[in-house]
Amino acid sequence: MNKKESNKVLVPTIPELLAPAGNFEKMVTAIHYGADAVYMGGKQYSLRAKAGNFSDEAMAEAVAYAHDHEVKIYVTINILAHNRDFDGLDQYLLSLRDAGVDALIISDPGIFMRARKTVPEIPVHLSTQANVTNAQAATFWFEQGVSRLNLARELSLQEFEEVRQTVSGELEIFVHGAICISYSGRCMLSNYMTGRDANQGACAHPCRYKYKLVEEKRPGEYFPVEEDDRGTYIFNSKDLCLLQGLPELVASGADSLKIEGRMKSIFYVGGVTRIYRAALDFLKELPEEAWGNPAEIKLPEILVTEIAKTGTRGGTENFFKQVPGGSEMIYTTTRVAMEVEPVAVIRKEGAAPLVEARNVLETGDVIEYMLPAMGCIPLLVQRMETETGEETVRANPGNRVVLYTNPPLEQGKLNGILRRNKKKS
Repeated sequence: MNKKESNKVLVPTIPELLAPAGNFEKMVTAIHYGADAVYMGGKQYSLRAKAGNFSDEAMAEAVAYAHDHEVKIYVTINILAHNRDFDGLDQYLLSLRDAGVDALIISDPGIFMRARKTVPEIPVHLSTQANVTNAQAATFWFEQGVSRLNLARELSLQEFEEVRQTVSGELEIFVHGAICISYSGRCMLSNYMTGRDANQGACAHPCRYKYKLVEEKRPGEYFPVEEDDRGTYIFNSKDLCLLQGLPELVASGADSLKIEGRMKSIFYVGGVTRIYRAALDFLKELPEEAWGNPAEIKLPEILVTEIAKTGTRGGTENFFKQVPGGSEMIYTTTRVAMEVEPVAVIRKEGAAPLVEARNVLETGDVIEYMLPAMGCIPLLVQRMETETGEETVRANPGNRVVLYTNPPLEQGKLNGILRRNKKKS
C-alpha cells in the first residue's frame, strides 16, 4: 500500500504526479514545473485527436527528452475501437515499443488483448474510460494483466479507499481538470450534434455550448434555458479540483495523481503542475505524527490562491466527499474570468533572457516570473530588444525579444513562464 509504519503511524509514500502533454511544448512545460510522468497521444487511437499530438518521430524525441529528465512517458490508446481501428494497430504498438515508452493507457478490451500479445513488455494502464467503479472490477482487470487502474471520476474517497484495501496493484486518480457531462467521459452528444465522435477522439465539447429553447409551434422564437435565473449553460460543469483533499488522498494509498488538460495551454499545464508539485513536496516534509489524522492537514494558503489563477471554470470536488449537485455547475458562462494571463516563455536564460511573447508585452509592464517552486518574482519591463539588437517598445504574440527587467531575471530558467495581471480594457 506504499506506506511505512513509524511509531504506529502509517506514513504514506508520496505518489507520482502525472501531467498532460498535448504537444512537445506542453510536455517540456510539465517537466519543467515538476511532473514525474507525462501522458500523450500519437496521431491515432487517442481521445484527444484535436490536440497537437505526436508523430512516430516526435514520440521518440519526446521519450528521449523525458527520460533525460528522469520523467516517464505514458501513451494513450484509449479510443473505444471499431473493427476498422485495428488496421495498423500492431505496427503502431511496435513503434511505441521501439521509442521506449513506459506504459500504454488503454480502455478497449480488444486493444488491450492486442497490446498484450504484440508488445507484452510494455505495461498497460487501464484508462478511466473503462469505468472501473468497484473493487471487483479492479480485481478482474488486475487478473487480466493490467499494471495500473485509472479509476472512474465518479468515485468518492471512501469508495477509493475500499478499492485500495482490496487490491495491491497501482491505482491512479484524476485530481484536477475538466469534467465531462457524461459518465467517465463516455459521451455521445458530440456525435449526435456535430458528427464528431467523442469516443474516437473528436469531441466538439457541446457540453460547453450556450443553449436556448424553441417551442414546437413557435419556430424562430428562442427562449433562454434558465435554472433559477442563473443562465443558459445547462451542461457546463466546474473543473475538478482535489487540491485541498490531497492529504487524505495521499494517505489513502494513491499511486499516481493525474491532471487533465492535453487541450489546455502551457500556462494551464505549467501552472497546475507547479501547484500540485508544491503541495506534494509540502506533504513529503511533514512530521510523521501529522499523518495520524490526514483530514486535519492543511495546505499552505498560497496554494489555494494560486490554483484559482490557473483554472477556467472554477473548482469542484465532484464525488470526493458527496454526490455533486447544481452548485457544481456554471450556468451563466462557459468559463470564469481569470485575473492573470501568460505573457512570455523563456527561450534562452540570462539576466536579460530571450523570451517568446504569448500576449502583447510592452515596456513599462509589471510582470511575474513563475518559479518552478512555489512563488513568483515581480519584474518591471524596462527595455526590450529584437534578436538583431534593435530596441522595441512592444512585442506581439510570437515575437522573440531580449527582456531587460528590474530586477534582472537571474533566476529565470529555460521554458519558464512569465505572467501578469490582466490589463483593464
